[in-house]
Order: sequence, then C-alpha cells, then structure tokens
Amino acid sequence: MSYDLTQLDTLQLAKKVVEKATKTQTLIALAESCTGGMIAATITNIAGSSIVFDRGFVTYSNKAKMDVLGVSEAMLKSHGAVSEDTARAMANGTFIAAPDANLVLSVTGIAGPGGSSVGKPVGLVHFSCQRYDALQCHASHIFSGTRDQIRHKAVKTALLMIFNEMD
Repeated sequence: MSYDLTQLDTLQLAKKVVEKATKTQTLIALAESCTGGMIAATITNIAGSSIVFDRGFVTYSNKAKMDVLGVSEAMLKSHGAVSEDTARAMANGTFIAAPDANLVLSVTGIAGPGGSSVGKPVGLVHFSCQRYDALQCHASHIFSGTRDQIRHKAVKTALLMIFNEMD
C-alpha cells in the first residue's frame, strides 16, 4: 500500500521512522540547532524508539557546534551557522561524536522572528542527512509562519529525510 507520507501528522511520521529503522536495523543520531531537540523528542515519543535512536546533540550556539561536533570556527565565520556547509559539517561531526550510529541528520536554521540577514531570511533551514554507506544529502527550505510553525515544519522535513534515507 502506497501513500503520501507528507499527509501524515508528525507523530504518525515518527512512528513510521521508528518502524522502518527497526526493520532496517538503523541507529539514528541527530545534531539539532534551530529545532532545539524537537526531532529527538518526537522520535523518542514513540514506544520502542530506544532500539533505533542513539543520541541527539542540541548545538544551538556556534561554540557548541565547534566543541561538540568539530565544526571549524573558520567555516562558521565564512559561511555562517545557517548554511549548507555548516549543516554538512554538523552531520560529519555527528558521525564522529556518535560512532555507533549508522544514520545521522543535522539541522540549522533561522526560526525567527529575528536573526535574518541578507540572503538568509527568517524561515531558512538547512538539513543534511547521511547513511554511513551513502553520500550525504542536503536540503534547504524557506518555511513561512511563526517561530513555532517554522520549527514544526523543520521537524517534519527532518523525519521525512530520515525515512527516505533508509531506502
């Protein structure tokens, strides 16, 4: 039976992620910035998630990105915390900080209402996701809405990326 996962609510989608990760023996680790641990909370809200969820890092500040994930200060200065390069570096750092994980996802963005700059509007969110044996994928979106709406849209997008990366 085929259906559109985007039509599921976030909790239903998290359940699908946990089910698929269990089937595929996937162990997930996360690095979250703008979502502040919401992706991890959503996944761990599902019974049985302890089998497939290893750990999550909330690296909200640049210092945390550097200290926990090894993102370089030079990269943060040249590309900014909200960039494809930083999202990719966060994912790479997650593999190092969570060596047992075989799928990682990172997210960094501007949830607003402030924080925008030229070329980086409120709602801009970068994601990187990678299975240990595959190329890293990146996505960026400009979500509209309130801070809360932007963060919830980012959680749903992250869950969809994780689900799709397990194929």
